[in-house]
Amino acid sequence: MKVGDKASVTRSFDQNAITDFLGLAASAQPVRHVPEPLISGLISYLLGVELPGPGTNYLKQQTEFLASAPPGEPITATVEITRLRADKHLCDLSTTCTDAAGTVLCTGRALVLVKDVAKPIGI
Repeated sequence: MKVGDKASVTRSFDQNAITDFLGLAASAQPVRHVPEPLISGLISYLLGVELPGPGTNYLKQQTEFLASAPPGEPITATVEITRLRADKHLCDLSTTCTDAAGTVLCTGRALVLVKDVAKPIGI
């Protein structure tokens, strides 16, 4: 891993996915946009599966939501390494989610604990 490494994923959540999520969350409130926890889940996916990947432990995340996403529209989440602290096995990342038009839905930062920050990605 090195500063500047990025990973992205694009997904959309249709009304069925939103209804399923609301059922799991025991919420009866109707919504006209993708719930923020579903959008944040894309960042969680990237951190745990792509970059840094398996073995990553969340320590802290800060997210500011700036716009809502309508159901069915593609959402792209991106994480980028901004700092590595090998002595403490820490990795700081910027986090962003955008819609298909490039509108920033949310932005933030994540701090994760990684087993070996000096290990190349994919090994």
